[in-house]
Amino acid sequence: MAEQLDKDLASIQEARRAAEAAYQAHLAFFDYSQEQVDQICAAMADAAEAAAERLGQMAHDETGYGVPPHKTLKNKFSSRNVWESIRDLKTVGVIRRDDARGLVEIAWPVGVIAALSPSTNPTSTVIFKTLIAVKARNAIVHAPHPSAVNSCREAARIMAEAAEAKGAPANLVQCLGTISLPGTQELMRHKRTSLILATGGSDMVRAAHSVGKPAYGVGPGNVPCYVDRSADLHRAARYIVSSKSFDNSVICSTEQAVVADVPIAAELMQLMKAQGAYFVDPTEADALRQTLFHPNGAINVKTVGQTPQAIARMAGFDVPEWARILVAPLEHVGPEEPLSREKLTTVLGWYEAHGWRDGCERCIELIQFGGRGHSLAIHAEDEEVILAFGLEKPVFRIIVNSMSSLGAIGLTTNLMPSMTLGPGGTGRAITGDNITVYHMYNIKRLAYERHTPPPGAMAPEVGTAVPATPSRERRDIDIERIESMVLDILGDIQQRR
Repeated sequence: MAEQLDKDLASIQEARRAAEAAYQAHLAFFDYSQEQVDQICAAMADAAEAAAERLGQMAHDETGYGVPPHKTLKNKFSSRNVWESIRDLKTVGVIRRDDARGLVEIAWPVGVIAALSPSTNPTSTVIFKTLIAVKARNAIVHAPHPSAVNSCREAARIMAEAAEAKGAPANLVQCLGTISLPGTQELMRHKRTSLILATGGSDMVRAAHSVGKPAYGVGPGNVPCYVDRSADLHRAARYIVSSKSFDNSVICSTEQAVVADVPIAAELMQLMKAQGAYFVDPTEADALRQTLFHPNGAINVKTVGQTPQAIARMAGFDVPEWARILVAPLEHVGPEEPLSREKLTTVLGWYEAHGWRDGCERCIELIQFGGRGHSLAIHAEDEEVILAFGLEKPVFRIIVNSMSSLGAIGLTTNLMPSMTLGPGGTGRAITGDNITVYHMYNIKRLAYERHTPPPGAMAPEVGTAVPATPSRERRDIDIERIESMVLDILGDIQQRR
């Protein structure tokens, strides 16, 4: 107990020092020019990209999650793709001018950002958040998941050193090393912290939203994938299996259940098997239910980001080496069917639906059961069906004919590249956007007069007569009657005492 208390105190003290140091760095960074800021960010992006493979392996070794080459790809995405998407954006001084409307917009940094990162995507999240924060002239302090401290600190160190070599103030980019819940809470609540950027599980996001500071929080994404009878089935099968197996399914936008249109369900099943999908039998499905989830519905963390072979061994059965994912045919959605939950591992649910309207309802069930506001994937060539899904689904990213894991983050689509995907008000967040540099600064506006004030709003000219204000008809005041009433009231009060 004393050891834990000492760790908590050390974590709290480290958070306080980091927040104060970050604030001083932010003040020093405030007057940097756009050119200076961009040079610093470019150097950080280059350094992170150069270390992408080493950081990917480090993240895998430390957490035990995912696939090292896939983590390398995510690190490169978070450095190169993210930087290219924001490189040419103005974030210092005047960023827009509209002379016709008489408006001038000026970027204003938020200040110190507390960034919470998950164990599933640790280094890629640190890289991404650092770039968007510093591009907007903020300081950032990372609070990593306890199981990913070393890899997150190394990613932050690499970027901090690259930034300082280009003239950035010290402590502009930091990462806590002693991690505890009280320490992370102290960082979020600290008076110098202006914004919280939280990526991770539901508990983390709720904590971020509860401290009384502005927060961008993203939680689970129980992503359904509807495959319509009009779809290119060969492409759909390949994309679904590839997406679900990518980094062993630790990206929150990865497909969690296929909803197959009945006329094409059998063919899609066979095509997915050819891509490495192993469809489990009812006995194996029961074993997966017991293995993946605790009775309270929480996921067994030992199963997160694991291969299908490892998952099967935990569940007490074997699958062939060619298996890339496990697929469980399901009938229901809700607490009575654990496999209808978000599964951050290589297990996929399978439903069949009679037409797109039935598929639409099933997808909504899945979204409401743990993925509100997040993402949905659809494979179809019928534009009316695609648009219907777009209009009706309570999510803010609908990935059409692509891998949901990579499409939602903006790698295979033209969505803004991001590792933090907002679920909007539907998901109890402030935005449904892919979080990027736009969310890291505020805008001041100079507003010039373009419309003459109405006459009734104007003060009269000096020396002109002030129009008389209409008043009620004057009545004679009976002073003696008023005095008598006052004396009567005072007498009543005296008698009550």
